[in-house]
Amino acid sequence: MIRILIVDDHAILRAGLKHILAECSNIVVGGEAGNGLDALAKVRAEQWDAVVLDMTMPGKSGIELIRQIKSERPKLPILVLSMHKEDIYAVRTLKAGASGYLCKDNAEPQLEQAIRKVAGGGLFINPAVAETLAVGMLARTSEAPPHTRLSDREYQIFQYIVDGKGITEVSHELNLSVKTVSSYKTRVLDKMGMTNTAELIRYAVRHGLVVAGDDLAE
Repeated sequence: MIRILIVDDHAILRAGLKHILAECSNIVVGGEAGNGLDALAKVRAEQWDAVVLDMTMPGKSGIELIRQIKSERPKLPILVLSMHKEDIYAVRTLKAGASGYLCKDNAEPQLEQAIRKVAGGGLFINPAVAETLAVGMLARTSEAPPHTRLSDREYQIFQYIVDGKGITEVSHELNLSVKTVSSYKTRVLDKMGMTNTAELIRYAVRHGLVVAGDDLAE
């Protein structure tokens, strides 16, 4: 029996995942969490075969949450669900310790396979992500696209900005001061060689790094 913990701040999405998995033999949803702190408490309190983790929750989430879970439960597989395109963001989650990555847009037909794969000790990634990983290993930093040179926190801020969120809104989502978020934005612009938000958005659209209508929090 594969016992999983579903972590997502949207109750409707958790219900949908449970409905999908109810038809899968030997997979049981043993618990749910609506935020990062609740997820950590459940990870610490019980034994799980895998965690299905949404990347876009308020507060502690995303790369930060993956790293903390893995630091406390190194052998616990994490399957990431995200609205982000399966490219550089997926690569970052894998480097942080996740065992698999699924885009929510096409998660349903692959969810069972992905859970079984990561729970069995394997990695679940699509060919595009595998290619990005390989290219990243071979390419010199100077040849890599500017967004790949951002730190995890800088990339998180970058994603918020190109999704249309303002500095104050981002500070509330991440529990950071407005001054700190503003400093990160300045760093992002410097590293990307750009001067304003409009340039960042155009870059994100050109490289397929922004999802229309997405409501993201890392």
